[in-house]
Amino acid sequence: MDIQSGLPRPLRIACVTETYPPEVNGVAMTVARLVQSLRARHHAVQVVRPRQKSEVGASSADGQGDVLVHGVPIPRYAGLRMGLPCMGRLVKLWKKHRPDVVHIATEGPLGRSALLAARRLGLPVCSEFRTNFHAYSQHYGFGFLRGPIIGYLRRFHNATQCTMVPTQALHDDLAKEGFHNLLTVARGVDVRRFDTAHRSEALRAQWGAAPDDLVVTCVGRLAPEKNLATLVSAFEAIRRQQPRARLVLVGDGPMRKELQARCPDAIFAGQRIGDDLAAHYASADLFLFPSVTETFGNVTTEAMASGLAVVAFDYAAAQRVIEDGVSGALVSFNDNAAFVARAARVAADLAHCRVLGTRARTSVMALDWDSIAAQVEGVMASVMRAVEPVQDYAFAPARHSSV
Repeated sequence: MDIQSGLPRPLRIACVTETYPPEVNGVAMTVARLVQSLRARHHAVQVVRPRQKSEVGASSADGQGDVLVHGVPIPRYAGLRMGLPCMGRLVKLWKKHRPDVVHIATEGPLGRSALLAARRLGLPVCSEFRTNFHAYSQHYGFGFLRGPIIGYLRRFHNATQCTMVPTQALHDDLAKEGFHNLLTVARGVDVRRFDTAHRSEALRAQWGAAPDDLVVTCVGRLAPEKNLATLVSAFEAIRRQQPRARLVLVGDGPMRKELQARCPDAIFAGQRIGDDLAAHYASADLFLFPSVTETFGNVTTEAMASGLAVVAFDYAAAQRVIEDGVSGALVSFNDNAAFVARAARVAADLAHCRVLGTRARTSVMALDWDSIAAQVEGVMASVMRAVEPVQDYAFAPARHSSV
């Protein structure tokens, strides 16, 4: 649905998220990309998010009116913050500048405050299921909390008019858990940024890789929930048959020291953003993604857009976009031994690996962010129609305000 064919005017959208750039994680980056795409479609998007340390006294860079709330650091996630409860302040804000729809991207204290404020004001609300917090719990010693966590998430999302999920498989899993009003909307990928044109032989040389050497990479948080022991085992199998192969890990996290001790020859590139990140993707040959806790896995489509062959488990983004043996390699979910074996087989033929990468890029070209924003726009229009119309308030957010 586009503005001309389905909406009488651009929407006034309040987007609520606990994380946003310059924080570096999949949720922050994709929420920001969605916001940019909605604004490019002429909607007025007010982003409500925690103030970050670097933003003391900052002003809006884009004039769209970010609303900064108080936040606190998230335990075990250095550099990330979550918003504190502020329902009363959001009620006051949205009474003055009433949005057409509230879009909640995260379910933390800020997200819950936004949900309660929106319900008090009779505002339409849509949400996104972006993180498998209930699956993460077992990796941090809190597996016994899975039931309460999924219960909270179910109550939260069922209180909204619609919850968007990125894959049909996740849709079906959540439906079995008692979630209602689910709608599958894929995530986009920036195919202009993540492109084979960013491949750099100079960067490969810094890694100690000659033009015909295999470079294996993985991008993401270096954390227990990412199943990185399987990644290491897979690379060790590759290295036994290709001693000159190189492993490049992009990202940071609590497992970095442990991984450096086990893989002293690996390149630990740390967090990368923008064109620098794009170059790190495109300068590799094979992307291994062993995580089994993703709701989507944005790095999968970024790697494919960058022209890499991908080996991943058969779920989430990989299941949706990879044709096994044609544009990548899929492995039965959570079969770590099969993952290691398949990675070694794909890596053994560098020429075919690069053919897979070429096909991979072609297969994700349709996932551009404008088409995804158009789908989200249609969802928002639908939830607005489901709520009784209210008085039309002016929506003119300040350049940068705090609540």
